[in-house]
Amino acid sequence: MKKMKNLFMVAVAIVLFAACDKEGDQVKLIGGSSDITLSISSTADLTLTKAQENFNSLQFQWTNPGYRFSNGVNTQDITYTLQIDKDGGDFTGAKVVNLEYKSALSSSFKVKELNNALAGVELPDGPLNTFQFRVRSVLPGSNAPLFSNIVKMKIATYLDVVFPVPANLYITGEATPRNWMSGGDAEVLSQKFEKINPFTFVLNSIQINGGKEFLLVPVYGNWDNKFGFTGEGAKNNTAGDTFKPGGNNFLAPAASKAYKVTVNFKTGKYTIE
Repeated sequence: MKKMKNLFMVAVAIVLFAACDKEGDQVKLIGGSSDITLSISSTADLTLTKAQENFNSLQFQWTNPGYRFSNGVNTQDITYTLQIDKDGGDFTGAKVVNLEYKSALSSSFKVKELNNALAGVELPDGPLNTFQFRVRSVLPGSNAPLFSNIVKMKIATYLDVVFPVPANLYITGEATPRNWMSGGDAEVLSQKFEKINPFTFVLNSIQINGGKEFLLVPVYGNWDNKFGFTGEGAKNNTAGDTFKPGGNNFLAPAASKAYKVTVNFKTGKYTIE
């Protein structure tokens, strides 16, 4: 009986030791088993036109990087980002376009969709411009980023604005030197934007009251039309965000100082810097 008891105790000790050893093991990411390969259905020079906006355009395809862990192959969802930049860029600038996909290994574009995506790089419409594309992959939590090869091609985009472009544009609100405008007020030239091309307005310097709200209007002293934030009022990114007709109040940056404000009707976005 004593021998049986000793054998039982030894067996229990072995099981407990194995359990403790297993708890000490950590699942580790080994990396990708292969490079991501990006390919485009055609890399020949391409001219996009408004008349063909609903036609099929380019298809982008990329391979799975094959993430592996110490306990086997990856079973988590992979987030892929198709990145677009101008020729010579390093995919880190403010005008880099990032299109995100969950687990998908391809993306197809209509002409209009591709034109709108390329608009974010802000290259001139009409002539052929060289764009470069790559794919970035990450695991949940933006862990283990991997990148594909870079593919370059020349594409001519066309002007296609998000909203009709007004003749003039002004800024008004508690964030501005003249506070909120009232109906019938005369225009304030110091708060009037300069139209630098068919779709972009720039106010090179205006003193902004930090943490206050503002709107954009095409006619100063007239509330019939306005441009504001696309989301909940004062919840915008204060460095720049999206806008729409009839939108909600924008929130200005926290610091009170002179800023440059740029409003782009082609992308439907503004920046304040």
